[in-house]
Amino acid sequence: MPARSELRDPREEPSQRQLRVAEQIRHLIAEALMRGAIRDPRLEGKSVTVAEVRISRDLKHARVFATELGKPLSPEVLAALTRAAPWLSGWVTRAMHLKYAPKLEFVPDTLFERAHRVEQLLADERARLAPKAAEDADEPQS
Repeated sequence: MPARSELRDPREEPSQRQLRVAEQIRHLIAEALMRGAIRDPRLEGKSVTVAEVRISRDLKHARVFATELGKPLSPEVLAALTRAAPWLSGWVTRAMHLKYAPKLEFVPDTLFERAHRVEQLLADERARLAPKAAEDADEPQS
């Protein structure tokens, strides 16, 4: 019987080149946001974090996962990033000397929200089980 990893389609996993290019795109977009290179009033005073970039095998489409610092990405900030995507795409292409400009798609990153929800569920379960465990410890052993 083949190992579980051998049963996977190798095309599902991103290649080293995809990972390297995606990480470089993430750094460049984060740098542009930090420098204020995108002149949009909807982004003024907002701290946007680029959590992850996933890029297609042909390096022509990139999904950029972004969030605002400490809260979910607001629709107005998402609209501003979407409007700036073509300019950012050209800027990234020139900075990285890519053959094709990747089409950038900005999407809200929900990973932190899901992690917080799981933490809340675990905390609720611990709180529910704690009194029962205390009662069991108080009972005398025979």
